[in-house]
Amino acid sequence: MLSWRQETRSRSTWCRASRVRRLDYAKRWDSRSVLPMARNPSVPTYDKYLWPIVERLRALGGSMTIEEMVDDVAAAMHLTDEQRNIEHGNTGRSEVDYRMAWARTYLKKGGVLENSERGVWRLTPKGLRVTRSEVAAVPRQVHQDIHARRKSVPISDGGERESETEDLGELEEALTWTAQLLANLQGMAPAAFERLCQRMLREKGFAKVEVTGRSGDGGIDGTGVLRVNLLSFHVLFQCKRYAGSVGAPVVRDFRGAMVGRADKGLIITTGTFTADARREAVRDGAPAIDLIDGQGLCELLKELRIGVSVRMVEEVTVQDAEFAGV
Repeated sequence: MLSWRQETRSRSTWCRASRVRRLDYAKRWDSRSVLPMARNPSVPTYDKYLWPIVERLRALGGSMTIEEMVDDVAAAMHLTDEQRNIEHGNTGRSEVDYRMAWARTYLKKGGVLENSERGVWRLTPKGLRVTRSEVAAVPRQVHQDIHARRKSVPISDGGERESETEDLGELEEALTWTAQLLANLQGMAPAAFERLCQRMLREKGFAKVEVTGRSGDGGIDGTGVLRVNLLSFHVLFQCKRYAGSVGAPVVRDFRGAMVGRADKGLIITTGTFTADARREAVRDGAPAIDLIDGQGLCELLKELRIGVSVRMVEEVTVQDAEFAGV
């Protein structure tokens, strides 16, 4: 086990290396500043989402997935499809999604929200009773807390204190590795990307996964069988190495090709799906089609450790109360 001094030095070295990597990828992939600055003025800034997120969570029982939150809050704010379809660089997510993620980050730092490993966000006891004016003050309070904490922490062995942006850098770190991963995925040959999706589906429990890749077949790239307990579902899937957005016509064409041939449909892309495409995928009276966008694809590859490694940093905390009662 590392000593306290070794652990502090290790964490300091890792943070400096992380900072260099983030800056490097920010330059290479045109990533945004670590703070959520306005680049597309037609999209509301992150602070405009703070109260709507809390308000909609209260209306829907106190918890939501990220996808549910983006759709529900955007509808409550009357955002247009044009606003929702604006992309955030090559990160595989929309500008609305990106800014809403910053809002969640601030609300979490302010003790209003918490999230599980399964991507479900919920209100804390504080979030259930917080007022609109208190929510509006959260970003300022978070920055004040960070500033006070930085002043109380000794300068690290490298002669530097971690910057305020690094304290809020969880989201930007995620955007950095996803941007790098998406760049690799978009640079793959079509056949190689299809094989990668084939492996991913097998890792997720699909059986008899085959890549067909036949042209003129409604965009169907492969088939597989998903077994859920005693039931089996025949699934057709499509893989798209897009840097942009996949629209509703693609979903409609794919559904037309799968009718009568499969129980389920799945479209995987390195880009994003427009709001119209998402609505078309779950349109009433039509077979539902599941969508995995670039952000979701990166999370799946991370979960399955396919092309992504995750290193956990050990943190040692002394429990003072344990010694007081001896």
